[in-house]
Amino acid sequence: MKPYSSRKLSGLVLSLCLLVASSASFAAEPTADWTSFRNGPLLHGVAGSGLPDELEIRWEYATSDGIPGTPAILDGSVYCGTLDGYVVRLDLKDGKEIWKTRSIDDPDPKSFAPGFKAAPLVNDGRVYIGDEDGIFHCLDAETGKQLWTFETFGEIISSATASGDRIIFGSYDNSLYCLNAESGEKVWSFETEGYVNCTPAVAEGFTFVTGCDEQLRVLEVETGKQVKEMPLNTYLIASPVVEGDYLYVGTYAAEVITVNWKTMTVDWRYDGAIGEFPYHSSAALLKDRLVVGGRDKLIHCIDRTNGEGVWSFPTRGKVDSSPVIVGDRIFCGSDDGYLYELDLKTGEEQSKHRIGRKVPGSAAVGENSLVIGSAERNGKLFCFGAK
Repeated sequence: MKPYSSRKLSGLVLSLCLLVASSASFAAEPTADWTSFRNGPLLHGVAGSGLPDELEIRWEYATSDGIPGTPAILDGSVYCGTLDGYVVRLDLKDGKEIWKTRSIDDPDPKSFAPGFKAAPLVNDGRVYIGDEDGIFHCLDAETGKQLWTFETFGEIISSATASGDRIIFGSYDNSLYCLNAESGEKVWSFETEGYVNCTPAVAEGFTFVTGCDEQLRVLEVETGKQVKEMPLNTYLIASPVVEGDYLYVGTYAAEVITVNWKTMTVDWRYDGAIGEFPYHSSAALLKDRLVVGGRDKLIHCIDRTNGEGVWSFPTRGKVDSSPVIVGDRIFCGSDDGYLYELDLKTGEEQSKHRIGRKVPGSAAVGENSLVIGSAERNGKLFCFGAK
């Protein structure tokens, strides 16, 4: 299937998204593992590991419900949360279960254990993840033993970001939280005026939060003090990408925008979506290219230097999945049930794999393997690689 020709873009807008501070741009090379939602605090969505030229399914792991979140890959293991209330650790080689921990012990048989929609963060021998009941869990990565929990007052879809000895995440109780990674004690919290869906990015000691209150807020990681605020005039579901002085994010107003977060000014606005369809997908960024999925059923490639469209690729379902860049290849799911492989330069389809009815989650790429889940009931986790 060939991509649509690139669309015209308009220039100007604003946005930027959430997230937290700590690392420094393209200087920070992606790791060979994939230990967080977008593989690092800048949320670039770029793999440090390669993949075979042709991918085959190596194994499948079945659940009684879906797997909407991005898995994590570290040291030969895969970690993921499931909608039926489990965090699991699997062997990357064969998909065999190493341990499985439930969100609550002995749930009422007439009800359900709270499920997991967020992606796990694996950091310093621990797994951090929030659940649908607003409980944030810290597990021992080796054994699955629960080390501590922290209660918020709303669903947690935001995945966590590590910054030194701190863990930062958002909640549907309208707050951004910063916890001590070791003890789980609250270091600070900041209350916004709407749900916080995004995963916080980390850059230069600041965290950035956007959400349903239509504001871009810049906070100090150390204190939680807000140092800047900017009205965005639209909801934001997606997480931002940070590169240097700029943040890039798709909005509910059917735009992708970039903001200079140091001057709080809009650099450009891309409005190449078909119709008034929002962006839930978080963009992937590599050098001069920005790739993002839209609810217009397209995967869009944008020149990040000027906001002009490069190409767009049509799928048959909304694209909430966040693209992943592996060398000169892009991998992205769609709610048409396929995982697509595209050429980064041209947008041409290289391959596609049917893995379910809906694929809103994103891939993790590490150790020459790609792992992704499907979100429907009785969904599965799939591992692709060389047989």
